[in-house]
Amino acid sequence: MTDLKPLVLDVDGTFLKTDMLFESFWAGLGRRPIATIRAVLRHFRAAQELKAALAEIVPLRTDLLPVNPAVAELALENRMAGREVVLASASDVSLVARLASDYGLSDTIFASDRSVNLKGAAKAEALVDAYGEAGFDYAGNEVTDMAVWKHADNALVVGYVPSARTLVAQGQNVVELPGGWAWRDLVKAMRPHQWVKNVLLILPMIASHRFDMATLVPILLGILSFSAAASSIYIVNDLLDLEADRLHQTKCRRPFASGAVPISAGMITFALLMLLSIGIAAALNLAFLGVVALYMVLSLAYSLRLKRMRWVDISTLAALYTIRVVAGAAAGQVDVSIYMLIFIFPIFITLGCVKRLTELTLATSDERLPGRGYSRADRGDLLNVAGLGTVGALVIFFLYSISPQGQELYPTTWILWLAMAPMALWLWRMVMLGWYGQQDHDPIVFALRDKFGIGLLMVILSLMFWAAGLWSQWFGQN
Repeated sequence: MTDLKPLVLDVDGTFLKTDMLFESFWAGLGRRPIATIRAVLRHFRAAQELKAALAEIVPLRTDLLPVNPAVAELALENRMAGREVVLASASDVSLVARLASDYGLSDTIFASDRSVNLKGAAKAEALVDAYGEAGFDYAGNEVTDMAVWKHADNALVVGYVPSARTLVAQGQNVVELPGGWAWRDLVKAMRPHQWVKNVLLILPMIASHRFDMATLVPILLGILSFSAAASSIYIVNDLLDLEADRLHQTKCRRPFASGAVPISAGMITFALLMLLSIGIAAALNLAFLGVVALYMVLSLAYSLRLKRMRWVDISTLAALYTIRVVAGAAAGQVDVSIYMLIFIFPIFITLGCVKRLTELTLATSDERLPGRGYSRADRGDLLNVAGLGTVGALVIFFLYSISPQGQELYPTTWILWLAMAPMALWLWRMVMLGWYGQQDHDPIVFALRDKFGIGLLMVILSLMFWAAGLWSQWFGQN
C-alpha cells in the first residue's frame, strides 16, 4: 500500500475538454427532443435533478468524450506510481462512474446525485470529510474550484484562472497545466468557408438582368444575414452531432467534437449569430425576414431529424439551396421565374447526391454513415438519382429557352442551347468526382474552388449573356 495522498480531478473542463451536462443536453435534443425539453422546463431550477434526468434520457458514450491530454497523462503517471486517482465532479454520478471505469481510475468517485449538486463548497466539504484537511491534491479549471483548492495540499490549475493567484499569495503550492481554448477555433466552428454558398442570392439579379446598386446593396446585406444564419445552424448541427462526429474519420477534428471549443461558447455564439441574422433581415423587408425564418426552421428540422432519413435529407438539402435563391429575390426585390426555381432544384438534388456519394466513397467500412441513413450499398441508387437530376435540369432549361419569358430575356435562343453543353459537362463531372471521392464533402464549396469547373460556369454565363444581348449592350457592339 502507498501513503501518497490521492490525486483528485475535476471532470468538466479539467479531465475532460467538455462539459457532461451540456453533452447530455445536446445528445438528448438530437435523439429525444421532446423528453429533453420537458426535463429542462421541469428541473430548470434544480441543477442536480436536471443532470440526473438528462443522463437518463440518452446514455452518453463517455469513452468518446475528449480528454485534456496533459491531465490524462498526469493521471496515468500517478496511477503507474501507485497513487489513487479520484474523479470529483458536479456532473451526475452515473456518468462520472462510467467515465472512471473507462479510464481505469479509482472506484471511489464524488459526484452529484438527486439530493446534492456537488459543486464548489459542497465538493470541498465532501473531499475534506473523506481525506481530511490538505489530505489530497486537487485539479480544477474554474473560479468555483477555489473553494476546493483552499482545502487541498497542492492546487493544480488547468488553464487560466485569475483568482488562483491568491493561492500563491497565501503560500499554497500551485501547479499550472495547459487548458482553455482559442478564438480561431470558434471561428472555424462557424465555417466561414461555407459562406461562399450564399453567392446563390445573386442569381435572381443576374437572371433578371438587374445590374444596379439599388438591387446589389440589399442583396449583399442579405448575404451577410444568410451567412450569420448559416453559421448559427452549423454550430447547432455540430452540437447535435457530437457523437456521430467523434466516430467519423475526419469530422472528429471539428472544434466541438474534439473539445477545442467548449459547448457553452458555441451556444452563446449561436444566439448572437441568430440575432444578427434576424436583425439584418428585419431591416431589409418582411419578405426577406420570412425567407430567413423559413431557412432557419427547415435547417433546424434537418439537423434534428431530416438528415437521418434516406432521400428526404437530399431533398431538404436541395430545398435549402433553393431557398437561398428565393432569398436573393426577396432581398433585391426582383421577380424570380418559376422556371428558374424548377431548373435549379434538380441541380441541387444532383449535388446532394454528390455529397453523399463522396462521403460513402471515402468511408472506411460498409456500415451506415454515422448519423445518416446511407451505406455503400446505396451508391448505385445515388448515382441514378444524380443522373435523373442532371437530365431533369437540362430538360427544364430547354423548356425555359422556348417559353415566352425565356425568349423575352434571351432572344437568341440557339446560343442559349449552346450553353447546355458545358452545363451537362459540369454536372457530369461533379457526379463523377463524387463517385470517385475526388472532391470536398460539400459540392457547392468545392465547385466554387474548382478552377476547371469555374471555367465551365464562366462559359455558361458568357453564352447566356450573349443570348440575352448583354455583351452588345455593354460594349456598344451591333
